[in-house]
Amino acid sequence: MAFKSSKFLLILLTTVFLCIPSYAVQSIPVLCYHRCGAEVKDSMTIKTKDFASQLEWLIKNGYTVITLDTAARYIKGEIKSIPAKSIVITADDGHKSVYSDMAPIIKKYKVPVTLFIYPSAISNAKYAMTWDQLRELEATKLFHVESHTYWHPNFKREKKSLSPEEYAKSVHTQLYKSKATLEKKMGHGIKYLAWPFGIYDKDLLIKAKEAGYDMAFSIDNHHMKAGLDNMAQPRYMIIDGYNLKRLESISSGKEDK
Repeated sequence: MAFKSSKFLLILLTTVFLCIPSYAVQSIPVLCYHRCGAEVKDSMTIKTKDFASQLEWLIKNGYTVITLDTAARYIKGEIKSIPAKSIVITADDGHKSVYSDMAPIIKKYKVPVTLFIYPSAISNAKYAMTWDQLRELEATKLFHVESHTYWHPNFKREKKSLSPEEYAKSVHTQLYKSKATLEKKMGHGIKYLAWPFGIYDKDLLIKAKEAGYDMAFSIDNHHMKAGLDNMAQPRYMIIDGYNLKRLESISSGKEDK
């Protein structure tokens, strides 16, 4: 009987061991910027010199900026390893300062950036880039365009002000039209989505997946990690006033609580 019990225990322990992943899935900080400028005109603007200082600090302190696609594939288990101090940089909205101020710094440090774009503004709004500028940025192989819905709605406000039918139609437009427009204009598939204002709910997460997005991102101020809903992976929104000490706190995971 003792022999049988020992044999059973060995089989049980072996089974448990085999079920444990051979690697620990690390979490990844994803930084969210909006625009740069010599002067700060609003809360979404960061001084160009500060953005440069932040990239320099990350590189000097051993961080490796990886693409959003690499991070997403790693979290989903499609890639088994990434550098120990990996970090992702994103920029939302498509403001023209991304082209004029941010791009030269990105080119200097040769780090990848994902641009979450709402296409209704491109080549239309005075504050936004043009389609030619976006294509020029992608040609550097450092920038990659993904979706930020079609015209950056406030879903929470729309849900209250529109009828259920109108709201459903609006959600469909924001998710599908953005994806289709960007794919046509940029000439590649669109896999990722950033929620405007970081607003999402259970229904929106379902709709995003149905629309064909592989992963979507909020601004919930946590590290991207396995085990979270892939339609609501978090990012840290970086604003003016975030000094290098704050960047260190975010990047190292001290604020990921």
